[in-house]
Amino acid sequence: MKRQVNRKIVVAALVAAVVLGTGGVVVLTRIASNQANAAPLQNDPSKTAPVKKTNLADQQSVTGQLGFGAERALASRKSGTITGLPNQGAVIDQGKPVFHSDAKPVPLFYGAMPLYRDLEAGMSNGPDVKVVEENLAALGFKDFGAPDEKFTSYTASALKKWQKANGLEQNGKLGSGDVIVQPGAIRVASLTAQLGAPAGGDLMKVTGTERAVTVELEQSKQRLAKVGEKVELSITGGKPTTGTITGVTRNPGDPNQGQKPKLVLTISVDDPKAAEGVETGSVTTLFTVSKKQNVLAVPIGALLALNEGGYGVVGEDGKTIPVTVGIFAKGQVEVQGEGLREGMKVVTTE
Repeated sequence: MKRQVNRKIVVAALVAAVVLGTGGVVVLTRIASNQANAAPLQNDPSKTAPVKKTNLADQQSVTGQLGFGAERALASRKSGTITGLPNQGAVIDQGKPVFHSDAKPVPLFYGAMPLYRDLEAGMSNGPDVKVVEENLAALGFKDFGAPDEKFTSYTASALKKWQKANGLEQNGKLGSGDVIVQPGAIRVASLTAQLGAPAGGDLMKVTGTERAVTVELEQSKQRLAKVGEKVELSITGGKPTTGTITGVTRNPGDPNQGQKPKLVLTISVDDPKAAEGVETGSVTTLFTVSKKQNVLAVPIGALLALNEGGYGVVGEDGKTIPVTVGIFAKGQVEVQGEGLREGMKVVTTE
């Protein structure tokens, strides 16, 4: 009894298996079974490929969007009236105005902690004081020496000089709404406030300033959402590169609109030149689920289904070697079988 079935059907089904996962394997088994009595495909023995020892990665592909990362709301605690707003797309650096209230600038400070109280001489120590001193020092106002959590007369002196440079009242005090604190430079994605509105409240939506990819995942794929993990990126109109997951947030969705909760991943682009000249666009993102090191692999086209079940490969001598298949990756499949060795040639359709 002949072992072989139509190799083209096998290859097509295997491709489906790679895309569909477990369900695809079931489809493949049925196709192979139904073709048990089919005439074998006459393979061209000149088409061979070596069995390679290599590293393979089981990956999942998800489409993301190139931009500047996930948007976040930015609000103000400043009193007064909004008299100036930045343009959409504007990039705001440390010390520059985020907006204007009562014709006075409200600058951007860098830090992980927002100001939660007014700062002035005689106040208790706190990490918010250090945030202010670190920013004053970075902007060239260093009367107090090394930044710490103590608000001293030297801190007040540095504040006065900074206030004078920015056209603000020189009182050596800083209200909790006098500056906007963010982790770094910001890019204005959209405005949510208008001129003439109260300064206290939502102002705009912002992002980081570096190119980033945003990907939405189903909750069932949470295992892929690990901060610090590397992914492969294929940018439409750009070049292939890698990325790093830098943030994971949750989008609850709107049940009334039939929307399900999702995970929103922000992925930095390791090589910004890969996205050069591309403002926005889709990005194929490959997440690595598992890896295999130093395994034997052959092209998917070398696999054939056996009439008695399972799979095999055909050597140059025409003998069929039954194999157990493992993971699929980029046109290759992991194989194990008695007599299979690195470097030997197997017949393939590719």
